[in-house]
Amino acid sequence: MATSSGDREAYWPAIEKKHGLPMSHWFDVMAEISDRKYPEQIAYLRENHGFSQAHANALVMYTRGSKSSRRFTSVDDYLAPLDEQKRATVTSILSAAKAASPGSEVVIAWNKPMVRLGGQYLLGVDVATHHVLLLPLSADVIDRFRDRLAAYPRKKKTVQVPVDWKVDKRLVADLVSARLAELD
Repeated sequence: MATSSGDREAYWPAIEKKHGLPMSHWFDVMAEISDRKYPEQIAYLRENHGFSQAHANALVMYTRGSKSSRRFTSVDDYLAPLDEQKRATVTSILSAAKAASPGSEVVIAWNKPMVRLGGQYLLGVDVATHHVLLLPLSADVIDRFRDRLAAYPRKKKTVQVPVDWKVDKRLVADLVSARLAELD
């Protein structure tokens, strides 16, 4: 089983146990298909060797040079490559979410900044080229605020706001409060 460290090598004992072959064998297999694209390599391992998605992904990504699934170790690491506008928007969203949940902290989870209280995630953000995603982690919370979110594109568990969004702190606080109530 993989560890929370994100190290892809944590999968090696499980792969060796399940398939009965040392990792050197699997590295040789990957060398043979190194010219293929990522999805083709994943499919090859799954279809021809019975790999799970997680094991295939760990092996493929490792052989492509990604030794860890963790891209960011802190919120500052996440914010560093962003332009000033995106950093300001994300920082304001996270501040509003923290203010709505005293005692909460901002952490990196799933390679995104997330506001967490105890062991429960309340709200996260993710930055794309032309928008910022609010991640209330709940379809019910988004549905509850459908009218107030009508101006923004929504998916089941995400809300898309512009990168230059003048953060609606009351809306962010209400989303967090609704998520807290849902978790109780």
